[in-house]
Amino acid sequence: MRWSSGLARRVAKAFAALVVAGLPAAADTAFVTCQNGDALSVFDLTSGAETARWSVPGKPAGVAVSKDGRVFTVSPDSKTVRRYDRAGTVQAEAALDGGPIGIAHDMARGRVFVSDWYNARIWVLSDDRLAPIAELTTGAAPAGLSLSEDGRFLASAERDADQVSVFDAETLTLLQRIKVGTRPFGLRFAPDGRLFVGNVGSNDLSILDPATGFILATVPVGERPYGVAFAAGRAFVTNQYENTVSVIDMQSLQEETRIEVGEYPEGIDATADGTRIVVANWFDNTATLIDAQTLSVLQVLHTCDGPRAFGVFLLGGEE
Repeated sequence: MRWSSGLARRVAKAFAALVVAGLPAAADTAFVTCQNGDALSVFDLTSGAETARWSVPGKPAGVAVSKDGRVFTVSPDSKTVRRYDRAGTVQAEAALDGGPIGIAHDMARGRVFVSDWYNARIWVLSDDRLAPIAELTTGAAPAGLSLSEDGRFLASAERDADQVSVFDAETLTLLQRIKVGTRPFGLRFAPDGRLFVGNVGSNDLSILDPATGFILATVPVGERPYGVAFAAGRAFVTNQYENTVSVIDMQSLQEETRIEVGEYPEGIDATADGTRIVVANWFDNTATLIDAQTLSVLQVLHTCDGPRAFGVFLLGGEE
């Protein structure tokens, strides 16, 4: 049988996707950093199986998984940023003089952003060699970082300043400094462009327009909100001290319910198809899978010790 060159290319691409890192092409994959265990758990979310466990020295917390399969981790104790391929091989690493914690990847521009907790700044690194490009000034104790889906904005949650900084991701120019609730830590841009900020001190979300700096709403949630993710027209917020996830309707901004998860939930992310939410439970050594439509718990996965998964930690299946 003779194939057209176009069909042959498509078949070859599909076959390559099947063999990369031994992971099934159709599966979402979770890369869960475990701070206590100096490790990272890799899960196939279709089967629920842990397919690998990587050694990541230095108490890893921050993580950013790019759409092309590269995995970036931040280890605060050793002050090290690393880039892995999907098989868990270290491709590059850099030691940073400060307190690295949060991370975001700008794949389109070949940049990685890392927050410096101790020195009120964001490092801008090349995503290939992790070489320094620039530094951005923030408020005190920057933690979570997020890049808007259109690549226009970079946002930083600055816990001890009770504020968020918004930068032009292309020019790295500061656009806004916005006062929010008490002690913002995690944040993420919604698909519609709004910025959702979890304030661990005031137990609420600040919802912002990044272009104008206006606060659009303040939404009460559970005790000590940490991470935010979006699926099925809802925002999902981990509440560390309640062992719950708050579910917020994106239109009304009303809390629909709270879902019980494991002890001390932190990192949270949505699968590529928007059907499931994954929550890392730090004190339980588990990750909870939630159906984003029915809001039921589908499965509990057992991770390495002390899962935090602070950032974007899910990789979607190949198309």
